[in-house]
Amino acid sequence: MKEDYYEVLGISKSASAAEIKKAYRKKALQYHPDKNPGDSEAEEMFKKSAEAYEVLSDPDKKARYDQFGHRAFEGGGGFGGGGMNMDDIFSQFGDIFGGFGGGGFSGFGGGGGQRRTKGSNLRIRVTLSLEEVANGVEKKVKVRRKVQAEGVTYKTCSTCGGRGQVTKIQNTILGRMQTAAVCSACGGSGQILDSKPNDADAQGLKVTEETVSINIPAGVEDGMQLKVPNKGNDAPGNGVPGDLLVAIETQEHSTLKREGDNLHYDLYVSISEAVLGTSKEIDAVGGKVRIKLEPGIQSGKILRLRGKGITSLNGYGSGDLLVHVNVWTPKELNKEQREFFEKMNGNDNFEPRPEKSDKSFFEKVKDMFS
Repeated sequence: MKEDYYEVLGISKSASAAEIKKAYRKKALQYHPDKNPGDSEAEEMFKKSAEAYEVLSDPDKKARYDQFGHRAFEGGGGFGGGGMNMDDIFSQFGDIFGGFGGGGFSGFGGGGGQRRTKGSNLRIRVTLSLEEVANGVEKKVKVRRKVQAEGVTYKTCSTCGGRGQVTKIQNTILGRMQTAAVCSACGGSGQILDSKPNDADAQGLKVTEETVSINIPAGVEDGMQLKVPNKGNDAPGNGVPGDLLVAIETQEHSTLKREGDNLHYDLYVSISEAVLGTSKEIDAVGGKVRIKLEPGIQSGKILRLRGKGITSLNGYGSGDLLVHVNVWTPKELNKEQREFFEKMNGNDNFEPRPEKSDKSFFEKVKDMFS
C-alpha cells in the first residue's frame, strides 16, 4: 500500500504551497543521490518525495488526491505522480536543488551530471459511454508524435561541455555565490545536432503514428485528465519523451442520469399499474434489470437498488441506482373512463390518506443523499 503523500513530506493537509515546497526541498536534500551514493533506500525516498511534491504542488492534482486518494492516479499512469524516475525528477524539479550555499547539487549520478531535457506533451480527448465509465475500459488510440529519426547523430555541446547547464560565480555581500542556468545553446540536453536524414526536422525528429493503449479506471468523471508517461514527443539528443495527456469526456445516457457514484432513473407507470402493482424492466449500467412495484405504490416513491450505480474511483464499492416512480395521469378520457372516475370521486378508498411511512418531498431528497 502506498504511503500517504502528506506523511511522506511530513506536513499536514492544511499546509500552504510555500510549506509544501519547503518540506519537499528538505526531503530532497536529505535523500539526494549525491549525498547518499549507492543507498537504494535513500534513492527510493528521494523518488517518493518527488512524487508527493508533484501532486501536492499542483492545486488541481492536490484536490483530486484529497478527494480520491491514490486511486485518482491509477490507469494509464494516472493523473500525475505514479512511479517517477530520476529523469523526471531532475527535469521537472531541478531548480529546487540549486541556489544555496555554493551552487547546489548536480544531476543524478553525482559529480556534474547533465540535466536531461524532456519532450513536449501531447493532448488528446477520449469520449466514454456511461457503461465504460461504470466498468472501466482499455482504449487504443492512434497518436501522431515526434520521435528521433533513424540515422540522426548528435555531438557534445561546446558551450556547456555536455553538462546541459552553465555556471556563473558572482561576488555578493555574503561572499562568492555560484548559480546554475540551463544552457541556451543546447536547451539543457548537453548535445547539439550533428547530422540528420532529409525527413527529419531541425532537431532531428520526425512525425510518426503510433497506437497507444490507455487503461481507464472505473468511476472517472467528465473533465478529468489522465497521464500516459513517455508517450508525448521525444526530446532531441539524450532527453526523455514528454507525456500523453488524456482528457476524459463522457456521453449522456438516454435514460440514466449520473450524480456522483449514484444513478437516477425516471420510471413512469399508469394509474392502473400503480393501483394493481406490476413489474417493470428498467435500464442499468450492467444491462436490464426487472423490479417489482407493490400494489398501491405512490407517485414520487424512490426505490433504491444498492450497488447498481457507478464503481467508486476511490475503491470504496459502488453507488446505487435510484428509481423515481412517477404515476402518469391521462389528460383525456373516453366516456366510460370518465364515468368510472366520476363514480370513484368521493369514494373513501380514493381519498388521500398519507401514512407515516409515506415520506414528504424533503424527506425523500434527504434520503437520496444519505
